[in-house]
This record gives sequence, C-alpha cells and structure tokens, in this order.
Amino acid sequence: MSFSEIRKFLKQMQSEDNLRKEVTSSATADDVALIAQRLGYSFSGDDLLRFNGQKVDKVTVRKVDHPGEYH
Repeated sequence: MSFSEIRKFLKQMQSEDNLRKEVTSSATADDVALIAQRLGYSFSGDDLLRFNGQKVDKVTVRKVDHPGEYH
C-alpha cells in the first residue's frame, strides 16, 4: 500500500466541506476508510493508522486512544 492514496484523499477532504464534516465525525479509522472507498480510494483503516503523525497540508493524522479501549 502506498500512502499516496491517503494523501490524495486528505487533499480532497480539505477542499470539500461536506466530506470534511463526514470524516471528522467518524468514530474509527475503518469508518474513514469506508468513506474513502466510496470515493474510489484504496486504503484500509489499518493503513490510515500506520499514517499516524503524518501531515498533508493542514491535516495531521492522529490516532486517538480512548480510555477503556482494548487492544
């Protein structure tokens, strides 16, 4: 998997208000990946988590650990 798909998706997200709202209201990386797949991008929630800490323009991908989350 190349991170280029994630970068393209994040650039599109920054330019579309409705997409940005949908992504920012998503609960999991898998939810975000499903949104991206509907738009023709090819990456998984795991791929997105591996992208943690990377920045694309104004967006920085961050994994959020929730209290009580099981690993």
